[in-house]
Amino acid sequence: MASERFYPIGTPGTPWSDSEKAEWLGRQSRRRSYRDEVVSAIDGLRDRFDVIQYGELDYDGESFPLHALRSRDWRGDLPVVLVTGGVHGYETSGVHGALQFAREDAAGYAGRVNLLIAPAVSPWGYERIHRWNRHAVDPNRSFRPDSPAGESAALMALVEPLRGQVLLHIDLHETTDTDESEFRPALAARDGTPFEPGRIPDGFYLVGDSENPQPEFQKAIIDAVERVTHIAPEDPGGGLIGAPLAQRGVINYPLARLGLCASVTGAPYVTTTEVYPDSPQATPQQCNDAQATAVRAAIDFVLAQG
Repeated sequence: MASERFYPIGTPGTPWSDSEKAEWLGRQSRRRSYRDEVVSAIDGLRDRFDVIQYGELDYDGESFPLHALRSRDWRGDLPVVLVTGGVHGYETSGVHGALQFAREDAAGYAGRVNLLIAPAVSPWGYERIHRWNRHAVDPNRSFRPDSPAGESAALMALVEPLRGQVLLHIDLHETTDTDESEFRPALAARDGTPFEPGRIPDGFYLVGDSENPQPEFQKAIIDAVERVTHIAPEDPGGGLIGAPLAQRGVINYPLARLGLCASVTGAPYVTTTEVYPDSPQATPQQCNDAQATAVRAAIDFVLAQG
């Protein structure tokens, strides 16, 4: 008996071939401008940061320069804080929350930490409002040697010289209703696996590292963000997105084993934010505020540890 069809591309139970990937690509269209919305904002910060181009993606003649903001007063005796956003291009507040932090808050940490901010790791995905890159690869499962994603490989090359110096890495994400309506079904179709419907948490939560959970660090971020937006309650099974709660608003994943961005530095303090932009209780500005608040709270906590 054939499996029930749950996605318009491919045959249920059969992984996509190149032809299905080409069909998927043909359905993607440019819906916003990386240069107008992101590169222009980065250019507006050149008077405060050193702007470095750490790579360039060339997708069928479309060129996407990859930019990072680096503290102008970089000092070898200071710890490094890495802020990443837009690893999944469709997660808008990850990008604009990182830029908001750079614009409004970063100056307060001058002389205390070295900041490296990569606000839009996946610009093709940003323009298409998609989780994957042009090759139907998820960059946030690709932070591993011989990465299949150019976005991930470029970021790994950027931070490799800093391994051992990074005190904190915070990676800014969203969980959206389209995770359940589009992106998880597409993933199951691409890989030829069954699609098991799940639940989208209504609120902000964090993903820590199961190998190094740092619960007090995670709690400090949750406590700060709760002043800006609501924290996701546990689902009826007592967890979030299929994972058990480590504490209120926090789940843990084996970050390195899954090839997730937050594993890229091996920093002692790491977390991934998950903002919920589809909540009727949250505005786009609140989502950006939640991301910037999380970054501030994370830095404040690690600095307080001495």
